[in-house]
Amino acid sequence: MERASAAATIHLGHGDHLASLVDRRTGPDADAVLFRRHVAGSWRDVTAQAWRREVEGVARGFVAAGVQPGDRVAVMSRTRYEWTVVDFALWTAGAVCVPVYETSSAEQVEWILADSQAVGVVVEHGEHAAVVASVRGGAPSLRDIWVIDHEDLASLTEAGAAAPPDELDNRRASLSPDSLATLIYTSGTTGRPKGVELTHGNLLFDARAAIDALDALFEVPDASTLLFLPLAHVFARAIQVACVDFGITVAHSPDVTRLAHDLQDVRPTFVLAVPRVFEKIYNGAANKAAVEGRSRIFAAAADTAIAFSRARDSGRISPVLRGRHAVLDRLVYRKLRQAMGGNVEWAVSGGAALGARLGHFFRGAGITVLEGYGLTETSAASTVNTPTGQRIGTVGRPLPGTEIGIAADGEVLLRGPHLMRGYWNQPAATAEAIDADGWLHTGDLGALDADGYLTITGRKKELLVTAGGKNVAPAALEDRLRAHPMVSQALVVGDGRPFVAALITLDDAAVAQWCEDTGRPAVATRELLVDPDLLALVQEAVDDANRSVSQAEAVRRFRLLADDFTEEGGELTPTMKVRRHVVESRYAADVESLYA
Repeated sequence: MERASAAATIHLGHGDHLASLVDRRTGPDADAVLFRRHVAGSWRDVTAQAWRREVEGVARGFVAAGVQPGDRVAVMSRTRYEWTVVDFALWTAGAVCVPVYETSSAEQVEWILADSQAVGVVVEHGEHAAVVASVRGGAPSLRDIWVIDHEDLASLTEAGAAAPPDELDNRRASLSPDSLATLIYTSGTTGRPKGVELTHGNLLFDARAAIDALDALFEVPDASTLLFLPLAHVFARAIQVACVDFGITVAHSPDVTRLAHDLQDVRPTFVLAVPRVFEKIYNGAANKAAVEGRSRIFAAAADTAIAFSRARDSGRISPVLRGRHAVLDRLVYRKLRQAMGGNVEWAVSGGAALGARLGHFFRGAGITVLEGYGLTETSAASTVNTPTGQRIGTVGRPLPGTEIGIAADGEVLLRGPHLMRGYWNQPAATAEAIDADGWLHTGDLGALDADGYLTITGRKKELLVTAGGKNVAPAALEDRLRAHPMVSQALVVGDGRPFVAALITLDDAAVAQWCEDTGRPAVATRELLVDPDLLALVQEAVDDANRSVSQAEAVRRFRLLADDFTEEGGELTPTMKVRRHVVESRYAADVESLYA
């Protein structure tokens, strides 16, 4: 078995747990700004000391409400400051936080509350409370519902005055790295979600390993970040723990429609996102250039940025390329950086494959996207490209204390202190995922190069085998298709079929701009699905994707779908991964038409 590993530089003692971070940040740095909170249209600074008072006040409220050490309490809310207060308050009270995506259906909410045996749930607003109330009958352990927008956190704090004065100290003293911190129900692409048991030590070890590997992001003066990914996802949660641990200022953006304004207001020094966000930034910039009649300039800027980044890797940047890059920096790249606040130099991408083209484009434009890899089961990151060790197209090398193995069939195996304790109440599933030697079987396919950089090549269970016996990893083709400005989502099919084909959805904004550019009337995307000129444009995207694979793996036919994939429609997970089985079932007739 091929292996790669990094020596453990992180060592946790008995007193190292997530609740200890509340005390740690209120020593000499008590007056440092730890959070920026959006209230009534403006941003307000929250010092570490003020945050601690809020956290401990809510924690006492949970104690007064009867929440016992080890009890599970769910949180259903968008990413916002109060989410963080509740998270750390539950840990301070010795309880276990159970995140629920705020977009979850009633059936999903009922399953999570029932399976986790949650005794309470903190929701954002009345609509969430109504969803929870509608499923109470299926969650017999549930006692309390607290609503953030109804000032219930203030009510909890007020009620907490009746809690025994030394109770929080006693509960903190009972915690250790082995204590259960959270149950995160994996959204998954198939099957019913499983509760991933992550301990205080799991999350804290992973956060500190990330700080160690990404020191250039954390150690810059006045470092800050704007969190807009769901805190229900382990990626955002682990980074937030790292920021609190290191003392990085964190702001939250709960509404994607406000994100552009929030970036300008907060001006973060680094951000984290899933690849779809970077795709939308690129496509948005391309569409804006088209509106301004500067499509040719943007295309030249994109090609130059990619060439400049690739030349950096070789160490040979020609004077001509350097000069062209400097001119386009003034014309294009500077505006792109300004759109992200003006201070962002680094970004971290996870959750899915970014693609080499986008990676080179952003680095060439002055924003280096460091791609990493991990799972909920590994407390977020297991590998990452670092500021001093980046290889675009890979997901980096192991974080400190992490081991990687590549099994005989190409499956990626992971091992380390950040590995989950198991699946909640599912010992058989745990034994299937983690073998006797402690290796987590990820279900992803990958390869290690001579320097220990990992490349993810596909999903073991999603590997397609055509009727001719050709193994096809759809992810590579789908990533290339989505890179085209006209394409929103793509799903490659062909398992047991004579050839590979694809279902494709279009970006409405890009289609509208194309109509304007070509003098067509403004109509809905669904009315253009058989337009020969539009089909020819999408064929260009397919041809480009096919250049990355062999002829036997190439997409022979495609079909445009009238509606985009959405999280609300069930086709996407909250981190924008396509739920393959849902799409293939819903669009079975379209798949059949490709082979008619």
